[in-house]
Amino acid sequence: MATLVFDIETSALPLEAFDDAQREYLFRDAEKLADESARAEKRAEICQWFALWPLTARVVCIGMLNADTSRGQVLYLADDYEGDAEEEAGVAFKPCCEESELLEGFWEVARKYDSIVTFNGRGFDVPFLYLRSAALNVPITRKDWLGYRYATEPHCDLAEQLTFFGVSGRDGAARRFNLDFYCKAFGIESPKSHGVTGMDVNQLMTEGRSREVAAYCMRDVRATTELYRIWKERLAGLK
Repeated sequence: MATLVFDIETSALPLEAFDDAQREYLFRDAEKLADESARAEKRAEICQWFALWPLTARVVCIGMLNADTSRGQVLYLADDYEGDAEEEAGVAFKPCCEESELLEGFWEVARKYDSIVTFNGRGFDVPFLYLRSAALNVPITRKDWLGYRYATEPHCDLAEQLTFFGVSGRDGAARRFNLDFYCKAFGIESPKSHGVTGMDVNQLMTEGRSREVAAYCMRDVRATTELYRIWKERLAGLK
């Protein structure tokens, strides 16, 4: 069975993308505060969350890798989208002009795979892709990735597997760590080792450095692929 490992990067939409009613709704909690500095602080906090919500952000990059062949591609938004795709270590970096083009390209690839592997894809990547695709009227070719939580087919979410589905809560032996921490614990090169993290994506996109975002996204995908291989060899099948 062909298995696709993927990860997405997202970036907040500008405030101008929302009308007055939407902005009032988004910042309602901030406006309830009497102190002006507290209101400003709360507004800034809310803005930081924008990139994590599919109705206030967009997908700017999707990295994909075949778990068996280690070949794949990265689709990313770029100003110089008319340039040719570059290939690097078996991965094609393909610039796109619009989010809808990026999503269409992803769903075209996804339909060819039997199963997927993600890190926290059930909680973030998959619902984000579903809602953004629906908002932009992009056909979704795989609608079965949020099915039975305790199955690893067609969707193996390593964040779920490595916590044994939250068996010990937030602070127990199987508490959830981030991908960076798991990588270091299992001897995998961390995707953050090059100095870029998910928190930098908004700024990098604003500065037109989308190729760096694409490179970071693929490092995430490669790390997830290595973690998947370790999980499959050492932990899969535990009851």
